[in-house]
Formats: sequence, C-alpha cells, structure tokens
Amino acid sequence: MSKKWSLFTMMLLFSLVLAACSEGSAGAGETEVDEVIDIVWYPNESGSDMKSSRDEIGNVIAEATGKEVEHHLTTDYSIAIETLVNNNADLAFMGAQGYIEAKNGNDAIVPLAVRSGASGTLDDAVYHSWLAVNVDEQENYKVDGEFSLDTIADKKFSFVSNSSTSGFKVPSSSILDYFTQQDDYADLTEEDLMEGGPLFSQVLFGGSHQGSAVNLLNGSADVAAFCDTCVDNYVEVAEGEENTVGAVYKVKDDAAEPFNTVTGSEFTLMSVTPVLNAPFAANMDVLGQEDYDTLKELFTSDEIANNEKIFVPEDSGEPGLFFKTDKERFVEVEDAWFDPIRELSN
Repeated sequence: MSKKWSLFTMMLLFSLVLAACSEGSAGAGETEVDEVIDIVWYPNESGSDMKSSRDEIGNVIAEATGKEVEHHLTTDYSIAIETLVNNNADLAFMGAQGYIEAKNGNDAIVPLAVRSGASGTLDDAVYHSWLAVNVDEQENYKVDGEFSLDTIADKKFSFVSNSSTSGFKVPSSSILDYFTQQDDYADLTEEDLMEGGPLFSQVLFGGSHQGSAVNLLNGSADVAAFCDTCVDNYVEVAEGEENTVGAVYKVKDDAAEPFNTVTGSEFTLMSVTPVLNAPFAANMDVLGQEDYDTLKELFTSDEIANNEKIFVPEDSGEPGLFFKTDKERFVEVEDAWFDPIRELSN
C-alpha cells in the first residue's frame, strides 16, 4: 500500500511540475505592458548631435505617462525594425518603408503620429529624396545641358539601406521605371540595384543618410541617394533654391561627424522627389492602449508643437530632429496614408 501511495505521490508531483513548466512556457511568449517605454531610433537619428532632441522627446513622454523612458540607438535599419517587431521596443521613429516592413512583420504595430508640413496638416507632409553628384563632376551627368538618369549607368552608386524609403525604395523605383523602358535593361529588378551590375559598376550602402552622403563626398561613390531632412544639420545651400534640381549644397565648416571629414565639400542635386513624412510607430502589444492614447494626445498637442527643443526654430542655428518654419506639428495619421509607398513594391 505504501509503495502504491509513493508511486501515486510521485506521479502527482510530476504532473504538477509539468503543469508549472507548461504555464511558464506559455507565459514566456506573451508580452505585457511594463513601467518602461523603450524608443528605438534609426542610425540617422542616433548621432550625438541629435541627443538633445531625443532627450526632450523622452522627457515629455516620461512626464505624460509617469514611466521611465529608455533610448535604443542603432547603426542598422534592420536592427531598429526588428527591435520593434520583436516586442523589444514600444516606439520607433522610422521611415514609411520601415513602418510598412514592421507592420508586415507584426500587425500590432500602428502609426502614432507624423510630422506635418509647414501648413500644419498632412497636405504638405513631405520631405525630399535626392540623387546627388559632386559639384565638380556635374557636367558628366547631363545630356544636352540637362541632368539625365542615362548618365548613372556603370557608375558607383550609394544607397542608404534597402529598408530606407527616401534612400532606397523611392529612388530605386524611379530608376527602375526609367531604365526598364530600354531594351538593354528591360529585365532590371530591384534586387539588381542592390549589387554591382547589370546597371551600376558598384553599389554601396551608407547605413544612414549621412553615411550615403559622405560616400559621395569622399569619392567612394559617384552618385548617392539620401534625403534633405537627415543632412539638414550639416549642410547649407550655396547656390540656387533648396530642394530644386541644380541646387548646390556645401558642408558646413563646423559640421559634426561624419561630415567633419568632408567640411567645405559641395554637391549638386540631379533629382528631387517628394516623399511621405516618417511616422512615430507604436507596438500596441507592449505599449498598451492607455499609453498609446496618452501619447497620441501628447504628440498632437499645441504644447509639443510649441516646444522649441522638439520643433527647433529654423533660424536658431541649433541642431534638431524637427524644425519649425511655420505651423509644423505632429498630426494623426492612419495606416492607409502610407499606401503610396506600399504600391512601389507592387
């Protein structure tokens, strides 16, 4: 009888252990809202010159939610995207293409807010994707006095990252639209643009917009794709009107890294394309509805719109993530607003 009882007891204990392990395993895969809000930043916004802007955004989030804010700085687009997708961050500031990739990887990711245009609305909520060449070489990229994409064939080309909206998705779409009309490049694909040949002699990825621009200015690339807003802190218009084909930009003498190695260098724009502004995106599984609602109200408030540490006055000379020229602010945005970028992959 005692042996049977001992056997029964052992089986009961074994069952309880299995049940406990089972519950522990199930719980390990679940996420829950905690007392820390983690923000992951792209390489473009991870530089030391952006610290004051990141910190102020963190400060207002902490004040509004009563939670600690931690910043995750990255050197790679894919790391930033995967950090949000894999429930290791609550928020991310990311381009439209990165947001779309994150949304495809985790449906719990939704837009929180996007920077408006100067009108304070979504009507002009755009920045600009550039194709640039060194100013001394610009005549090599013209046909009959006008810049032509024909001239970029067989050149060394620098993109930002294949997850970048303005540093890859938009320019690659334009390049494909142009060259696939020609018999020699009729079968050209997006994947072909990521490597040397059949169009380019060599392809580089800068890892950030700043890195792609420096690839051009230090001679590593002949042509480079990058955007206006990500290099605005480092360059100034030397000739022409900003964001227009033919405009010449010069690297400021006191430019921070990585432009400190190419100060005084000049480039000119051979192509300028408007791009939908980048959103702050939230992972609802780890942020939670209550904090999401609090932050949406916060971000779209007049308080934030008038915070000069977040929307830095353009004429202040101070670096920042966002600049105020007129009525810029954060505004609500729906997932469908990003469909024009989604369609570039169709």
